[in-house]
Amino acid sequence: MSEKRWAFEDFEVGTTIPLGVKLVTAEEIVAFAAEFDPQPMHLDEEAGRASILGGLSASGWHTCCIFMRMMCDAFLLDSTSQGAPGIDHARWKKPVLAGDTLTGRSTVLAKRTSQSRPALGFVTCRHELLNQKGEVVLELQNSGMFLRRSAA
Repeated sequence: MSEKRWAFEDFEVGTTIPLGVKLVTAEEIVAFAAEFDPQPMHLDEEAGRASILGGLSASGWHTCCIFMRMMCDAFLLDSTSQGAPGIDHARWKKPVLAGDTLTGRSTVLAKRTSQSRPALGFVTCRHELLNQKGEVVLELQNSGMFLRRSAA
């Protein structure tokens, strides 16, 4: 793990990490929904238009999974991550519709060294996904656990 770019020490409070870009297709919305969240607005364009969402929309859980992949690709897979104890909150602010292009960012809010395991640190981040209109569609906050570089 010592070759990883991101260790606990590398996360500075106030730093924003871009998460890249993701086009959300109708096919992937339907495939995810068919397996995990088979509500009509996630499976059928007409049902989506008839709902308050305004079109075929990704499940909120699908949106969370998209975020997770974007975060993994942006920095998590190149880090000393040891997982996370959970999330503080997840809010679906706007529907993610077929054809939306999402961008993301993770902003470091706080960090602290573990009292019980000094080789480990907690990094608290606010994560956001935005659609092509600049609207926040997903907001999450959590603390991740990262090894300190000296311990990695």
